[in-house]
Amino acid sequence: MSLLFKLTDEDFGITPQEIDNCNIRLAARGIVLREDGKIALQNKSNKNEYKLVGGGMEGNEDPRIAFQREVLEEAGCEIEIIQQLGTTEEYKSLQNLKQTSHVFVAKVVNDIHHLNLTEKEKSEGAKLLWVEPKEALKLITECYDKLLPSDYDDVYNTRFMVLRDRKILEYYLNS
Repeated sequence: MSLLFKLTDEDFGITPQEIDNCNIRLAARGIVLREDGKIALQNKSNKNEYKLVGGGMEGNEDPRIAFQREVLEEAGCEIEIIQQLGTTEEYKSLQNLKQTSHVFVAKVVNDIHHLNLTEKEKSEGAKLLWVEPKEALKLITECYDKLLPSDYDDVYNTRFMVLRDRKILEYYLNS
């Protein structure tokens, strides 16, 4: 499995602090394609954030299973994974955290039209959008300088998510 890219504080103009015995977070995320070619995008309106569908893995959960679960929760869809693009790494020294995300491409096989959002996602104004991939890239790119903190995330953390997802989408569109 190939590393697509790595993000560090330096990508945001921040001098990294030493990461020592850091916390590890594993996640699964990616591109979810509908039959009409549109992709799933989560908009958290209270943060001005646009992001791809996905999230943290639970315990020793398999990355593919985690992605299927996250898509069912955040997009209300059952999916078939058609490709694994690789992994991304984020080194957030201000949080003493390294996150590895497994990145997939999947197609919708059943849209149950029911989201199972967390209280955090609801409080951040999360809603699902289906947009053309180039429009998704535009929305993700343009939200970066307009991000707002929430009760759960500061702008530091959200910038990592937005840049990560922009780079994933750029990789997908260029491959």
